[in-house]
Amino acid sequence: MVHASLNKRPPVRKPESAGRPRVAVLLPLPFPGPFDYAVPPALTDLQPGDIVSVPLGRRTETGVVWDPTPALPPEFTPPPMKAVADGRLKPVISRLDQPPLPGALRRFVDWVAAYTLSPPGMVLAMALRTAATAPVTPTTGWAVAEPPPDLRETPARRRVLEIAASDGPLPGTELARRAGVGTSVVRGLADAGALRAVVLKPAPPFAAPDPAHCPPTLGDGQQEAAQSLRDLAGTGGFSVTLLEGVTGSGKTEIYMEAIAACLERGRQVLVLLPEIALSAQWTGRFTRRFGAEPALWHSDLSPRLRRVTWHAVAEGTARVVVGARSALFLPFAELGLIIVDEEHESAFKQEDGVTYHARDMAVVRARLDRAPILLVSATPSLETLANVGAGRYRHLALTARHGGATMPEVRTIDMRAHPPERGLFLSPVLTEAMQATMARGEQAMLFLNRRGYAPLTLCRTCGHRLQCPNCTAWLVEHRARRVITCHHCGYQEPTPPTCPSCHAEASLTPIGPGVERITEEARATFPDARLLVMASDTLPGPAATADAVAQIARREVDLVIGTQIVAKGWHFPHLTLVGVVDADLGLGGGDLRAAERTVQLLHQVAGRAGRAEAPGTVLLQSYCTEHPVMQALVSGDFASFMRQEAEQRRPGFWPPFGRLAALIVSADTPEAADATARALGAGAPRGDGLQVLGPAPAPLAILRGRHRRRLLLRARREIALQPIVRQWLERVAPERGARIDVDIDPVSFL
Repeated sequence: MVHASLNKRPPVRKPESAGRPRVAVLLPLPFPGPFDYAVPPALTDLQPGDIVSVPLGRRTETGVVWDPTPALPPEFTPPPMKAVADGRLKPVISRLDQPPLPGALRRFVDWVAAYTLSPPGMVLAMALRTAATAPVTPTTGWAVAEPPPDLRETPARRRVLEIAASDGPLPGTELARRAGVGTSVVRGLADAGALRAVVLKPAPPFAAPDPAHCPPTLGDGQQEAAQSLRDLAGTGGFSVTLLEGVTGSGKTEIYMEAIAACLERGRQVLVLLPEIALSAQWTGRFTRRFGAEPALWHSDLSPRLRRVTWHAVAEGTARVVVGARSALFLPFAELGLIIVDEEHESAFKQEDGVTYHARDMAVVRARLDRAPILLVSATPSLETLANVGAGRYRHLALTARHGGATMPEVRTIDMRAHPPERGLFLSPVLTEAMQATMARGEQAMLFLNRRGYAPLTLCRTCGHRLQCPNCTAWLVEHRARRVITCHHCGYQEPTPPTCPSCHAEASLTPIGPGVERITEEARATFPDARLLVMASDTLPGPAATADAVAQIARREVDLVIGTQIVAKGWHFPHLTLVGVVDADLGLGGGDLRAAERTVQLLHQVAGRAGRAEAPGTVLLQSYCTEHPVMQALVSGDFASFMRQEAEQRRPGFWPPFGRLAALIVSADTPEAADATARALGAGAPRGDGLQVLGPAPAPLAILRGRHRRRLLLRARREIALQPIVRQWLERVAPERGARIDVDIDPVSFL
């Protein structure tokens, strides 16, 4: 999302006339375009993509020499602007000793900025990663020098000198380890002049994957799909292919054959995962297949590893990168294949800062790099299925599980007919099935997509509800940590002992279940079961997730209880029962994708059951078992459900048959928010195929202390929204303290 004032992007300057040499430099800052700088005599060979140091006011900034004219679609191209006079230009200070940003990446930055109506500098910030582009500190080793005549020898010192002479030069810690001494002995020899410092030639940070290391054994249908993908990756060129396969059909093993073909061509591969927690299990499978680990890219990397990885990608020594959506902006030297795993996941939508959908932008990146892209899912998004139907995407389908495993049986539990006991949330039908499953030595899973103990806490005496002071949202109790917190802004306080309104003691009551409350009920119901909770609160990073997955694989866990993290492609061969505590949870509200998301999520959760020899069962607790989502899950007919969903959206030109742009007004006061929203409504675009809904209060009418109003522009698919929205914003000046954020192709409507 971007400030309205930044939407009016000044166009790239006119081509320079005769005069002082100049270059355009784009800075990773929220400016609407590149600045012109003079080229000093020592840098006359500057080229687009070079990373440079330039003055900005009284400080120095790092930027990138930019292309004179961005290659954008006509509807995105802004009008020309006036050139800056030669006498006002400041000179470029220096060119940094860094790999230049490739041309395809520069075009990608321009394209994303134009499409999302974001300042190009903020898109560049994701690509440049100033901290990542800092030089990688060279490693110093120690070699034997001419020993001084007065050197005092000891047995420890002699061992260090002997190893340095035979195996050196070596880093100080490694030299000390091999000699069995402390690093102080090495430092003492260096201070005495018996060792000299040597800059070590860095070893490649990532081992090269071997395409022939351990090829998989594939069935007939799998082999046919794998060969098709190998042909695409081996030939190269831009194409988009949907790899659709039921859960457990071996999609990962199949698309790894495409990775092998790309590596054989000497090209790099990018794999995007919706959750970085998945990287641990995925990396293990990759390493078994190729004999080497891939490079990882996500927010939990240390600054040094981030720098090393960025440089390895730019230099081409990182052959395969697996990462979160931000990996799209890495400077690949030879990008030959992109894979978007679980392409339907809404986690691919970036909601803060520059708003973009990584799946859609990955298709653009593949086109600019002239590389094939694979979209992989058991439950493809309606947008992707529409592109398949229109002939824009190829389609490969896998309809059976690998190795003879069968799809789980899915049944609903009508909570009206089989309610839980008072104060509990698990139906007797579900608890009996869980008891029988664990008695057979098999594993069970309970799924509830709600963190914490309870989503709402109220006072039995006065009815007061604990609400966030910064948002129109209820505070969620986390009983294990004895706090109540807001899941939108992060506000947190200790759980109060009395009602904050009437001060009644012991009157605060939790309403509804969260995953902690279900865990409490499960411990009481199954006191001998070994429980494991998988939620973002209990698994803070990939390492913790990997440990949890290993415990399940070693059969050290009887019952897994989790939020949506448990739905993400895990392979638990001994898990045969999945119970969904509240299958109706995602169906409320006015989200046009509510039914699609619910069927995708629950289908993925159901896919964790029965992935090996033992058959699986899925039980859905529901109060509306007749809902089309529940019927689709029971029948397993995902395709028919998506066709019905498409027919409901088509007449109203809802996505994917139309386009949406959300305008979100936020302000310090409700008056400023209302005034700005009314001005936007009065200046709303009109025309055939256009409709503006709103202004109206946002569902989260206050977020982080700011008052919010929303407008939604809906257009036919053939209409480009960006120039319309840009002109719309030019007609409206936000009130003091207000701003207008734009979200093209919104996924969230909060």
